[in-house]
Amino acid sequence: MSNSITQNMRYRQSLISYALKHGVSSAARKYNRCRSYIYYWLKRYDGTIESLADKSRRPHHHPNEHTQAEIDLILRYVRRNPKIGIVDLWCKLRDVGYTRCVESLFRVLKRLDKMPETPETKKKYVPKPYEKMTHPGERIQIDVKVVPKYCYPDLYKQGVRLFQYTAIDEYSRMRYLGAYEEQSTYSSADFLKKAVSFFKRKGIKVECVQTDNGFEFTNRFSNSKRDLETLFEKTARELNIRHKLIRPYTPRHNGKVERSHREDQKRFYSQHSFYSLSDFGVQLAAHQSKSNNRPMRPLQYLSPKQHLEKYFWENTVQHD
Repeated sequence: MSNSITQNMRYRQSLISYALKHGVSSAARKYNRCRSYIYYWLKRYDGTIESLADKSRRPHHHPNEHTQAEIDLILRYVRRNPKIGIVDLWCKLRDVGYTRCVESLFRVLKRLDKMPETPETKKKYVPKPYEKMTHPGERIQIDVKVVPKYCYPDLYKQGVRLFQYTAIDEYSRMRYLGAYEEQSTYSSADFLKKAVSFFKRKGIKVECVQTDNGFEFTNRFSNSKRDLETLFEKTARELNIRHKLIRPYTPRHNGKVERSHREDQKRFYSQHSFYSLSDFGVQLAAHQSKSNNRPMRPLQYLSPKQHLEKYFWENTVQHD
């Protein structure tokens, strides 16, 4: 039975309180109840409202319930086979004369608290505290987004493919976007040079770039070129930039750039069409300007541009 206090229980408590104060006959007339009903609850009442709850009406026995011999048989087989499944257990019991359905077996096992042991479930992933950046340029996340084909149907039929390269500063969320026709280490190297120049104009010195393990960035998982440096890695080395690779098949480690791509899909690609690579580049540049001036909750509702200006202003004041 439920442990909650019902409306009927409060009604009975009020009835009993009135009967104890004014008598059973007065209570019977006031509450329009027979005296035997009041005497019944007076006998049950022990001073607590819980004693006025309805008792279970479930029968103690049923003509079709499991016999003691059947229960002993079930317990014996469970004891011999502690890790067996319910269906397999039911099949074994049927071979020795058990005639009940599998649902009845389930209810009996549950009532006796003898359910088969279940294998240990995989532990829930608990993310580690993310390393927060302390200044702009400390780490830049770079990734590639495939432009949806419905944004350029005519070009797609001609075999043209469009890709968006994205670089985002983890500290300020300032982004630089690039439009390309191929996803290769040559495009990646060219984009890295342009991204470094862009951030330099904003007063940011790029110290580290973080990417996934795609072949446009690294040959880490190549069978034949594992030891061969890609053009992207060579460019990063020449620019004196550390290249960090995330854990394989773990895009959440590049979460900031992945999240920005979801916003691009929502705010840009779902509403725009492109007719050439140059047209795509022009529209992408306008979208980049808007995104860098859009307030963000992680930045206390400052835009990346404002957050970056705030950082430079605070550090200038401290040095002065």
